[in-house]
Amino acid sequence: METATLQTDAPRSSSRPPKGRLRRDVGSLALLFTSVGSVIGSGWLLGALNATKIAGPAAIISWVVGAGAVMLLALVHAELGGMSPVGGGNARFPHFAFGSLLGFGMGWVYWLGAVTLAPVEVEAALQYSDKYLHSWFGFNVVHTVAGQTVLTAEGYAVAAVLMLGFTLLNLWGVSRLAKTNTVLVWWKIIVPFVAIVALAITQFKTSNFTAGDGFAPAGLKGILAAMATGGVLFAYQGFEQAIQFGGETSKPQRNIPFAVLGSMIVGTVMYVLLQLVFVGALNPADAKHGWANLSFTNDVGPFAGLATGLGLTWLATVLYIDAVVSPGGTGLIYTGASARISYALGRNGYIPHAFDRVSKRGVPWVSVIFAFAVGMIVFLPFPGWQKLVAFITSASLIIYAAQCVSVAALRHQLPDVERPFRVPAMRLLAPASFVIANLIVLFSGWDTYWKLLAAVVIGFVLLGVSNATRSADERTPLDWRSGLWMFPWLVGLGLISYLSSFEGGKSTLHFGVDMAVCAVFSLGIYVLALRMRLPSETARQYFEQTADEAA
Repeated sequence: METATLQTDAPRSSSRPPKGRLRRDVGSLALLFTSVGSVIGSGWLLGALNATKIAGPAAIISWVVGAGAVMLLALVHAELGGMSPVGGGNARFPHFAFGSLLGFGMGWVYWLGAVTLAPVEVEAALQYSDKYLHSWFGFNVVHTVAGQTVLTAEGYAVAAVLMLGFTLLNLWGVSRLAKTNTVLVWWKIIVPFVAIVALAITQFKTSNFTAGDGFAPAGLKGILAAMATGGVLFAYQGFEQAIQFGGETSKPQRNIPFAVLGSMIVGTVMYVLLQLVFVGALNPADAKHGWANLSFTNDVGPFAGLATGLGLTWLATVLYIDAVVSPGGTGLIYTGASARISYALGRNGYIPHAFDRVSKRGVPWVSVIFAFAVGMIVFLPFPGWQKLVAFITSASLIIYAAQCVSVAALRHQLPDVERPFRVPAMRLLAPASFVIANLIVLFSGWDTYWKLLAAVVIGFVLLGVSNATRSADERTPLDWRSGLWMFPWLVGLGLISYLSSFEGGKSTLHFGVDMAVCAVFSLGIYVLALRMRLPSETARQYFEQTADEAA
């Protein structure tokens, strides 16, 4: 019988692992909890409020539709993760199917999203608990500038301490990281469900769903925007963390699909119920000025504000404790996850090999320390929770989309490779999922997407510098022919976003038309990508280069 501690199915050794190798010290429950712990973060504390402000009570539809979309993407990841259980898998699968150009591009994009996640969780924890920190220590950690919540100087110092804690725990070793995370995740699961029951029993007004300016004041557009920028899809992200740690789990072919799909089921049930009780437990007067102006007087935290208003002071106290535990636990895992991505980029030869150096505890220590340094920089240009959410969502959806094409290409290239979890109807699921991922990026708006495009350009400049400073023998072949479709994809998606009706767009393409254009464009790119995939023998060569690591 499995318990809530780290499970190890293989004999453990205190000896140092072979150079460049990760240690398979993570069992099935611990791996599940890396994904569950990433799904349950600041999204549950702030997502319901932000989604409601954008979509009104119709935000419940955003959570249901968002769960369906992400579950399709999770199925794709479950097949890939079971097929090739290597560390930093999201940076490896496009490389197998399309070569180094796409492999680097998608690995870089995913790393950007992952390395940004720990800072956004710290930001959420500080934003939620600022009132109490001020009463205890006499200073504020956040303040409002031009309508955005940003860190104060004291807040930046506190954030640095928390980020340093994540880094030290990751350096301690993956088995200890998993044990710590498992304890945190039990708390993170219990508290939201306690809040759901307590709020539903105390007050649930069905009339709230038609209060204010109605059930869906912004219509379908508001429902879709809440998915992309209100925190809905941001909250569901994290299911793929089991894949990033796939090189460190025992029995990965079984454990990875179990963790990916299991975390999505837990997250979907929890978030839909949270949104439901959030609207039902509101004081109707809170919506009298419209859902977009929903707020809680003298209390930043929405669920804690509800609990306080209903006289549930014990629940408010628990929620303020959880305001540190939930985002902190997610930040802890993403610090490790971003390190596994840079480790994978180093293993593939895209960045200096120092990033794939492994300590005697089996930890990619250079990558972990680098993640801390970049995370601290992220607080400067993107200081607010809401500013970071849309960027992370877009970055993650781009790499999710790439995996949809990769899984279909690998079905053609490596048909005989064992797939412990084989998704049925992949010929329909893969293109549908690719279209959905691109549409969600569109919903984030041009104001977000142009920043992502700029980050991609910076990544390729760094790759160029890296190759230019290496000898001819050390340079990574980029497989240009198979990866070139990435550029018309990203640029074309940017053009549609610029002309769209979503945030920052010129509205040249009216709402509905922009979605149709994006869907047709995405299908065209999908067909083009499959035609440009690597020859089967080259894909097999790349895949078999990781066979020893995956064994």
